[in-house]
Amino acid sequence: MAKKAVASVQKGAGKGHTKVIKMVKSPKTGSYTFQQDVVPNDMVKEFFKK
Repeated sequence: MAKKAVASVQKGAGKGHTKVIKMVKSPKTGSYTFQQDVVPNDMVKEFFKK
């Protein structure tokens, strides 16, 4: 299974997207949670503006 994942990355299948992780504070408890998503490269700045 690992060979398939490595082969798809080498072919450039995932170069158009980025995994982003943002820390978000909960208004109820005040604790922090992590929000993660896979977005296109040109939408990364918009993800962090929200």
